[in-house]
Amino acid sequence: MSKKLYIGSLAWATNSDGLKVAFGSFGEIEEAIVITDRETGHSRGFGFVTFQSEEEAEKALEMDGAELDGRRLKVSLARERTERNDNRGGGDRW
Repeated sequence: MSKKLYIGSLAWATNSDGLKVAFGSFGEIEEAIVITDRETGHSRGFGFVTFQSEEEAEKALEMDGAELDGRRLKVSLARERTERNDNRGGGDRW
C-alpha cells in the first residue's frame, strides 16, 4: 500500500491549496501538488496527495468519482515512476 495518491481529471482552476483542502478531512497531508506545465505554468489536469499514513490514503480513495471544482475526480494509488527508454532523447540515431 502507498501513502501517495494520484488525482486525475482536475479542473484547470484547481490549485495545490484546493487539493489540500479537498483531501484534508481524510488525515494529515504531507504534500498536495497539482502538476503544471514547465513552460506555461498551467495545470496539466492531475496531481498527487501524500498522506502521513497508508490508512489515511486508503480512506481518501473514497474521493474517486467525487466532484471538485465542477469535475469528477479520478483517484487511485500512485505508481512508482519507471525508467523510460523510448528513444525520445537526443543523440545519434545511426
